[in-house]
Formats: sequence, C-alpha cells, structure tokens
Amino acid sequence: MNPDFTVRSSSRVYIASAMELLPHLVAEKRVVVITDATIDRLYGELLAPYEKILIGRGETIKTLQTVEQIIRQLVALGADRKTLLLAVGGGIISDITGFVASIYMRGIRFGFVSTTLLGQVDASVGGKNGVNLDGYKNMVGCFTQPEFVVCDPAMLRTLSEREFRAGLAEIVKAAIIGDEAMFRRLEQATFDELRRDKGLLAAAVRSAVRVKAEIVERDEREAGERRLLNLGHTLAHAIEKSSPQLIHGEAVAVGTAVIADVAVNMGMLMAAERDRIRGVLERLGLPTEPPVAMQKLVKEMVKDKKSEGGQLHLVIPRAIGRCESVPVEKGQLPQLFGVAE
Repeated sequence: MNPDFTVRSSSRVYIASAMELLPHLVAEKRVVVITDATIDRLYGELLAPYEKILIGRGETIKTLQTVEQIIRQLVALGADRKTLLLAVGGGIISDITGFVASIYMRGIRFGFVSTTLLGQVDASVGGKNGVNLDGYKNMVGCFTQPEFVVCDPAMLRTLSEREFRAGLAEIVKAAIIGDEAMFRRLEQATFDELRRDKGLLAAAVRSAVRVKAEIVERDEREAGERRLLNLGHTLAHAIEKSSPQLIHGEAVAVGTAVIADVAVNMGMLMAAERDRIRGVLERLGLPTEPPVAMQKLVKEMVKDKKSEGGQLHLVIPRAIGRCESVPVEKGQLPQLFGVAE
C-alpha cells in the first residue's frame, strides 16, 4: 500500500486501518511495542504478536527517568540494532518512544501507530521527539523521522469527548496556517458532526497532516518555515507550565485565540478574520480565555526554549490560511499581550 504522505523522503504516513496495515509494515522484524495499559487493553488483538513495554500516562511520565526505565527494559530484553520500536498511543508515547529509539545503541528504527486525534494530526508527524524537564515541555529532544506513521481514524472512537475536542484544536490550527478551504468546512461543522461523520473526520485529519508534512518537508529542523506550526503554542506552553486546568489541545486553542487578538492589535489581521478564528474554536466547545493571569504567562513565555538572542518568533495569523513568523524582543511581550510591566 502506498503511503498518503512521505516526509523527508523516508518517513511514510498512512491514513488507514492499523489492523490491516501494521502486519505488512513490520513483517519479518523483531518489534518491541511501547504503550500503556489502557491501550494494551483496548487493542490487545493488534498488539498480541509483539513484545511490550508498558509505561504510565500523562505529562508527568514524559521525563528522562521514564527514558532510562525503558532503556533498561530494552537491555533486559536483548533488543539490538535490528529491533524496531513501535509506539502505540498518543503524542506522549510517540514523543518518548522516538527519543528512546534515537539514542538507544546510537539509534534504532521506530514507527508509530497514533491512537489520539492530537497525535495523528500533530505529534506523530514531523520527526520531533523528546521529553520534558522541570516542567518545561520538550526541553530535551531530537529530530529523527520514524520509518512510518499509521493514523487510523477508527481508533478515535475510543477517545473521550474532551480528548477528541482537544485534538480538533490542532486541526483548526493547521487550517489557519495553510488550508482555508478546510477552515470553511470547520466553520460549517458541529462537534457532533466531526465526531460521527467518518468522511469529514478523515478529510480533516488528512488536511492537517498535509499542512504539516509539506512544511516539514521544506524545513525539518525549524530554521524558518516550520516555526509556523507553533501557532498558538508559545502561549500554550506557558499555560501548561502555569496551570493544570487545561490539557495541551485546550491550551493551544487559548493560545490561538489570544494571538489572533494580538495580531489585530498589531494591525496584521482584520478583526473579521479574528472573529472567524474565535468563532470556530467556540463553536467546537474549546476554551479561548487563559485560566491564569496574562502577566504570569508572559513571564513564562520569556523562558520559552525557542527563544533566540533575546527574541521570540511569534506566529501571527495574517489571514485564514496564511501566517507569518515575526521576531519579537522579549521586552515587547508585556505591551503586545496587554499587561503592565
């Protein structure tokens, strides 16, 4: 089966049934699956043929300690350079597995079966792998492309409404960056329609993956254009560092809404386009207001790992389907986000 997308000429992305496709992708390979107990229970038949290492769930396990634990288990299993690591789960599992595979024995092969909407449209595609450090997201990591990524929309039926809605935030983000036609479809859709209409959901997943894959193909290591994929994320990471109230996709929704306000204030976005962005997010039931004071969030943004030479590159929407990365001095952030210094 031909992939739906190819990233950097080596990473194949399939939007297809994992049950049908996976046996062919890993045929005649020794496979060690990295997953959690819930995924193992839900997809026992899919994972039965393979050795498994089970880890916990949530951002708190995305640490160097977890990486060390996995590596020790790989050593105990006798995993070698011909072993393929297979992450089955959401973005946290794929981030950890990709990082482990990149450093174990100086690098072994790996692939992903993404079981969450957030993972399918963002975390699993693009080659970013890593873990958090002292609460700062993805502070330790690398760029290494998986051999393959399987995005099976049928797996999304097991998600809670909250997890599904959080994934939609990344689809909205991708449409703002590079697919105005999909944004129009999202404006006309309800949450329930996206939840139950398999064709609409598959089209939305395909659109978001296409936007990301095309950008990563041109700029794998975030030297320029790939920064656009951070729309809403600078503020989102600050929110996640400052408050436990929102999960990642929800924080991205808030970050996207707020940066649209900033773009209007900077004279870079028409107010009507800002209202469309906020309207879609609110229509899908996503939050658009920060859960903590903006002054606190600005202080955290100053520490963002993507800052360079005293500057942050803020991704500003110029229109639906077009964004721009704008270098901003850290000292300008309070004024831009409307807080007193």
